[in-house]
Amino acid sequence: MRYRITFVAGLAIGYVLGAKAGRARYEQLARTARRVADSPVVQEVAGLVGAQVGNAGRTVYDKTVNKMPITSLRDFLARPTDEEIELVEWETRVSNGTQPGSGRSDDDGADRP
Repeated sequence: MRYRITFVAGLAIGYVLGAKAGRARYEQLARTARRVADSPVVQEVAGLVGAQVGNAGRTVYDKTVNKMPITSLRDFLARPTDEEIELVEWETRVSNGTQPGSGRSDDDGADRP
């Protein structure tokens, strides 16, 4: 409750101060912001930063795809986990009779009935 009261008080103070500054001050701030944004230096820096961010994003994407070649989320979710692979291999060995303790050995073929 204390934070809610503090938030409402902050809104009220901001409203009062904003109303006192008036529309003229708002227009002055807006003109200054537009002038800075339209500055050739700012435009050039923004272009460079945008290009670097784009290149960095592409690099991260390429590295990720190389390490984990997944074409879609469905492809990723369809892949069996290590535990599932081990279970399938175990079940295959048991059904073929190659599991240790089954009385059969496929190593040399000597123990076959």
